[in-house]
Amino acid sequence: MSLFSWPVRIATWIQAANAALGRACAWLTLFLVLGTACVVVLRYAFGIGATALQEAVMYAHALTFMGTAAWALQRGAHVRVDIFYQNFSARKKALVDSSGHLLLLLPMCLFLGWNSWGYVASSWAMHETSGETGGLGFMYVQKSIILLLVGSLLLQACADLVLLIQQLCTPRAVKDMQHD
Repeated sequence: MSLFSWPVRIATWIQAANAALGRACAWLTLFLVLGTACVVVLRYAFGIGATALQEAVMYAHALTFMGTAAWALQRGAHVRVDIFYQNFSARKKALVDSSGHLLLLLPMCLFLGWNSWGYVASSWAMHETSGETGGLGFMYVQKSIILLLVGSLLLQACADLVLLIQQLCTPRAVKDMQHD
């Protein structure tokens, strides 16, 4: 049994969970298109305001981007300046990625989590609702999406670090890591 067997199993489970969350949230883009089209048609063709539907589209928009961020990181679909990176060896890529996770991603996630915790908690404490007439009555759920972003990115960063460290410690040449 390898030193990395149980951390790799946990990392693989985290990747599977983030991939499932990402895929589910990606499907919300269909609702974004249909919901926005309905809001526009109702407003401009019939003069009817659909505040609750409009807010549901906003919630789905937030969940689409924040719920898929860890999945995008996992797949390497995040923004990267890879003029040099693309020509690096697998080992050098692992060093760059692990350095980026340790020095940038993890501190940013911890900062965001620390600063948004009170914001989300106070919204939950008062069961904050929409300020708009006819709006949705659970704005605190939308604000919780921030913590979903932080949690999923933290977990993905840890999973990536386990796999990157395993790659760096493996004596044989390993091909570039392929994520789901």
